[in-house]
Amino acid sequence: MGVAEILASIDREIALLQQARALLVGSTVVAPKKKPGRPKKEVVVAPIAKKAAKTKKRNLTPEGRKRIAEAVKRRWEAQRKAAGSSK
Repeated sequence: MGVAEILASIDREIALLQQARALLVGSTVVAPKKKPGRPKKEVVVAPIAKKAAKTKKRNLTPEGRKRIAEAVKRRWEAQRKAAGSSK
């Protein structure tokens, strides 16, 4: 066995051990690299106990929408006045 083969074997062992540890912890796992080339896709391991928390959708009230529309109209009006006075 040459030095390169020994190093490749050690790298494979390390990758397998890291993958096993990640599975036990329940985090993101990168598949071990077997051949040179493009890296493998990440595999997401979700523990059974954890569930994704749903975020509550935020809605604007009609009054809030109206206030925003009026503010935008005032801004556009100010920009038009500023553009007209500079010419």
